[in-house]
Order: sequence, then C-alpha cells, then structure tokens
Amino acid sequence: MLTSAQFTLIQLEYIIALDTYRHFVTASEKCFVTQPTLSMQVKKLEESLGVTIFDRSKQPIVPTDIGEEIIAQARVILREAKRIDELLQQYRQETKGQLRVGIIPTLAPYLLPRFVGNFIRQYPEVQLHIQELQTHDIIRALQNDSIDVGLLVSPLKEPGLRVRPVFYEGILLYLHPRHPLRAQETVALETIDLEQLWLLNEGHCFRSQMINLCAPKRQQVTATQRLSFDYQSNSLETLRRMVDAEGGYTLLPELATLQTEEALPQVRAFAGEMPLREVSLVTLRDAVKRKLTEALYEAVRQAVPEYMHPAARGQVVQWA
Repeated sequence: MLTSAQFTLIQLEYIIALDTYRHFVTASEKCFVTQPTLSMQVKKLEESLGVTIFDRSKQPIVPTDIGEEIIAQARVILREAKRIDELLQQYRQETKGQLRVGIIPTLAPYLLPRFVGNFIRQYPEVQLHIQELQTHDIIRALQNDSIDVGLLVSPLKEPGLRVRPVFYEGILLYLHPRHPLRAQETVALETIDLEQLWLLNEGHCFRSQMINLCAPKRQQVTATQRLSFDYQSNSLETLRRMVDAEGGYTLLPELATLQTEEALPQVRAFAGEMPLREVSLVTLRDAVKRKLTEALYEAVRQAVPEYMHPAARGQVVQWA
C-alpha cells in the first residue's frame, strides 16, 4: 500500500532558498541555519519523496526536472500556509510583520524619502526591507518569493501579477543651462535631436520610455551619442550632471525635478499632451500580506502630490 510522503514546511523553505541562491552556504545563511543543517534536511526530504530534487554535480547546483516541479508546488504551499497569519492579523486588526519591497532605481531616490519615515512611524511593528532592483529582477523576485511587493513602472505584460497603479508622473526635459531650447516655455518632441540626448543604460524601463517617446520611428540610439566615448549610466543624477558639464539634454521623471529645486529653471515640459509614466504597486495575484501591501499603497499615494493621482493628466508612454 502506498503511503503519502512526509515533509515539513521548514524543509520546503530550505529547498526554495536553495533554488533561489543555488548555493548551500548562501541558502543556509538566508535561512539562519548552519549549512550542515540545511543540507541534512534537504537530503531527508529527497529520501522521503524518493526523488533527487537537486543535481549536486553541477556548480552552481540546479534542480532536476522533477525538482523544479516540486519547488514550484512548495512555493504554492508556503504562500497558502502564510495566509493563516494574514487571517489572524485581519481578525485582530493588526498591521505587523515583515514586508519585503523591490523598487526600481529611477524611482527609489525620489519616492522613498517621501514616505518611508512616515510609514515606519505609523506602523512600528512592520519590518520594512527595501532593495533597488531593475524591473525584470523585481518580477523574478516576486515569482521566487524573494520579495512581497514591487514598486515599478507599468503597464506590464507578465502574467500572474496584480498591477495596481498608484500615481502618474510627467516625463520632463532637462537642459544644459545655456541650451537654446531654454528660451521656449515648452518643447515640441519633433525638435529633439537624438545626438544630444543622454540615456540610461540598457535594462532600465525609463531608458525604453526615453526612446519610445523621442525616437519611436527614428534610428536606433546608443547609451550616449554626444561624445567620442562609451558611457553607460545607471543613474539619472549622473546624467543630469553630465548635461550640466557637457551640454545637450536628458529626460527626468517629475519626482526627480521636485527634489532638485535649483534645477527647475533647466526643466521644460513637452508641448501638447503630457507624457507620463505609470507607477504601480505589483504583487502576485495570489499574494499574501494584503493588509501590509494595502498600507504601503496608501502611504505611497499620500506621499506624492494629488495632481499626480489621475491618469487623465496625460498620455502614458509604453516601455515594454
């Protein structure tokens, strides 16, 4: 007679960590146990199931075919188990626990200072863990249960995600102090010279929006085309300083211009309908910690000016 395999939630946590980090020592550190303890529990689980979950002959280690299916199911089981804690919090009217947040680098320096302090003071029993990640890394971290929520730019085409727009910020032009376009109150998109446009590195959604907005049907552009050197930046602030030093212009999200009051004379809006980027809070569709993510949503929304709330203030620029 066949009997059901025996396993514990802890063992499932260990194989998920091992799948995430692909290294026994790193996985054990993330689980706050010794490496021999984690290795022993993974081995016990494999023996109980009668299959090999990880191919240890490869470095880094990788799941076997059946291991990938078991790990995927383990993630589902653990998410459902965590719902018990969420039900208890709702019953007790509590807002506490750990909330792991991923945020894109072009948003973090301008949005985080606006809400983090108030959030942790309002919810002192919430442990907020924030890391800067590019969009594709946030999506992967959500799917791997490495984070609970992402703050990024939508729309997204990735299935299985719940995308909730929070606010809409304008995309503005930042000019060299002596650039001729400073004489204009607004700038027409068709006047943008791609040779003068400083761009972010590949992988940033704001770079894609820059290109889609300024060069939807024109030639491909490189990271920067103004000078005879290859410079690829991950920082909007660096691009801003390069514009100040070398000329030309770049694009900035609206929150970035609110943080740098001294730069306002060099900022111009585009003529016609305002181009926007849609900033959203993203979770898995079946995510737990809904009370915590709702609190985060409200904190972020309240932290930005009310005029950024409606989508009708302009036209969202696609990036994906």
